[in-house]
Amino acid sequence: MSARLIVFDVDGTLLDSQAHILAAMARAFATHGLDCPPPAQVLSIVGLSLPQAIARLMPGPDAALLTALVATYKDSFTALRAQDASPLYPGARAVLERLLGRDDVILGVATGKSRRGLDHVIAAHGLGGYFRTLQVADDHPSKPHPAMLRAALAEAGVRPADAVMIGDTTYDIDMGRAAGTRTLGVTWGYHPPASLVQAGADRVLEDFEALLPAVEAFWEAA
Repeated sequence: MSARLIVFDVDGTLLDSQAHILAAMARAFATHGLDCPPPAQVLSIVGLSLPQAIARLMPGPDAALLTALVATYKDSFTALRAQDASPLYPGARAVLERLLGRDDVILGVATGKSRRGLDHVIAAHGLGGYFRTLQVADDHPSKPHPAMLRAALAEAGVRPADAVMIGDTTYDIDMGRAAGTRTLGVTWGYHPPASLVQAGADRVLEDFEALLPAVEAFWEAA
């Protein structure tokens, strides 16, 4: 059997980083004398690369202000992260370990995080060696552009038909569809399940226990 590739988003899919994201965004906007958008609006942009995400929240186009907000957000997020690490969602580690033990599965990540941010998550949670391909915002256009996923497929040597993209946002679903992979949405993240369905997710999961059966069903039908 040819290898299968399973690619995970991070924030809102593997990692419950909501508290840090909201606090860092609030600090960034307050530092520059701006009212921070409401939490639901902030969480709606999680998954995009940071400049694109903050640009959607700004009151108007201003390149200098955007640069300043991005820098302040990064500093604030780093400070918060140093105090305590965002937790993995319940069941995430168990599923990753089960997949890691399979010879026919390759694991990957495609995230709007920076390389430094992803490295911190992997170190904080002891995930070194779990993922063969790690695609980050530093190296690609923002989601939903398929560049991250295409790079993961090339690095793993896997066809799109043998890959699944798993994420909590429509950006993940749109990216997977554009790259030609199957897509799984998850309900515990930052975009409503109805939005994931509307974006064309092949299936939307209620918990991590449903992930392996869903992936197996894709492969059996192939």
